[in-house]
Amino acid sequence: MNRRDFLKAIGLGAATLSLGGCESSSQVVAKRPAARPNILLIMADDMGYSDLGCYGGEIHTPNLDRLAKGGLRFTQFYNNAKCAPTRASLLTGLYSQQVGEGEMKDCVTIAEVLKAAGYRTLMTGKWHADGIPVQRGFDRYFGLADGCCNYFNPGKRRPGEGEPGRKRPMRRWAIEDKVYEPYTPEDRNFYTTDAFTDYAVKYLDQYGKQDKPFFLYVAYTAPHYPLHAWPEDIAKYRGKYMDGWDILRQQRFERMVNMELVDKRWGISPRDSKVLRWQDAEDKDTWDLKMAVYAAMIDRMDRNIGRILAKIRQLGREDNTLVLFLSDNGGCAENVHRTPDIRPGPMESYCTVDAPWANASNTPFRKYKRWDHEGGIATPLIAYWPRLIKQGGQITHQVGHIIDIMATCLDVAEAKYPSLYNSRNVLPLEGKTLLPVLQGKQRKGHDVLYWQFGSCRAVRKGRWKLVAESNGPWELYNMEADRTELHSLAQKHPNRVQEMATLYDAWASRCGAKASHR
Repeated sequence: MNRRDFLKAIGLGAATLSLGGCESSSQVVAKRPAARPNILLIMADDMGYSDLGCYGGEIHTPNLDRLAKGGLRFTQFYNNAKCAPTRASLLTGLYSQQVGEGEMKDCVTIAEVLKAAGYRTLMTGKWHADGIPVQRGFDRYFGLADGCCNYFNPGKRRPGEGEPGRKRPMRRWAIEDKVYEPYTPEDRNFYTTDAFTDYAVKYLDQYGKQDKPFFLYVAYTAPHYPLHAWPEDIAKYRGKYMDGWDILRQQRFERMVNMELVDKRWGISPRDSKVLRWQDAEDKDTWDLKMAVYAAMIDRMDRNIGRILAKIRQLGREDNTLVLFLSDNGGCAENVHRTPDIRPGPMESYCTVDAPWANASNTPFRKYKRWDHEGGIATPLIAYWPRLIKQGGQITHQVGHIIDIMATCLDVAEAKYPSLYNSRNVLPLEGKTLLPVLQGKQRKGHDVLYWQFGSCRAVRKGRWKLVAESNGPWELYNMEADRTELHSLAQKHPNRVQEMATLYDAWASRCGAKASHR
């Protein structure tokens, strides 16, 4: 069954809609408004591969676990290892190097195409790009236009705001087309994760009963530092991490093997060489507190996701809403402690969870955010769509990439990607639709995938992955036999290294990425 026949089979009638601001010889095919799926896209920030309950974690995430139970989990889905590059690819379907990350040049956004195709386009949360969302196709927006902020009070000068060398002394927020520097909420109970959800629910109340389908993008900042959470949320996890990161990693790995998310043959990567054994760590109570706050941030994010899902159910729109959830990069090992005398949690504090717990978050993989090893680029991806995904709880090992999200959303919306937008040439779409995977089929994926952030770089071709860090030598891994990247085969297969390095250099030249240092 081809895509058009499939969409007809689930009741999507046909109509034709010109592309509004898109000047293209082709047309956007739009389906009967009541039948086209709504799309809810949710992104976490700096969350590791194994943090969710449905990916082997111990953190209480019942709402995301319910989506996994009724939907599909991907084991080999990739992001771009860092906040802004991932968001650039998510929004454009292109490699971030092509569009300049925050600048997003020579491209069209997912919101611009879906809006022209008749969707209501809504966003709350972290933008982390130039301009603001309403300038790039979103009808409504509330959120943080910058990268991270104080969760309790982003408006006042708190630790982390106005660091030396910053162009702007305050974090940039926006409501619709108005930018706030600073943004000072009046609500004394303000908490960023809750506020993003409040606006998402408000938008659904306003537009959820309309015939026009909606595209709602919710980009949480949780659990990105600073470690901020409500005391009652922290108390739920206090003391649960006193066994330490070594035992936690092993427990998570065993659950992941039992869930068939990872292959036992790979083994768990050794504790990072920069991380002490738990038994040698000092002040274990503070270490326990750090992870308790981090877990509390994910727990509250999950509860807020539950609020959005409940509103969609209340509106009678759950059956035909595609929900996609993922993270922008792996767990963060950065060490940022601007308030050493204040313990993690409250508004006055500013600290990170640090490498030991980030190493556990990325179980069973090596490395972290910023690296192109699996610990930096592997993300959970949950897809939930009751009308389409009938065999809930399944796992797919098919490989996907963040550039595929836009292609997937346009595919299910029957919106065609343009070659021109507002008289500007648009780069060809790099992503490929995931719809066949959601249908339970084997899709023809990418022949080759690429990554580059800073001096890190990687290439994946089939089961082979070539990766390097900090201008170091290429490492070669067989992802079927050794996805934890423990045994480099570069010396054993020099011709394969040469072939894949040549592919990387050609891609880097085409897309404006850093060349390799061979």
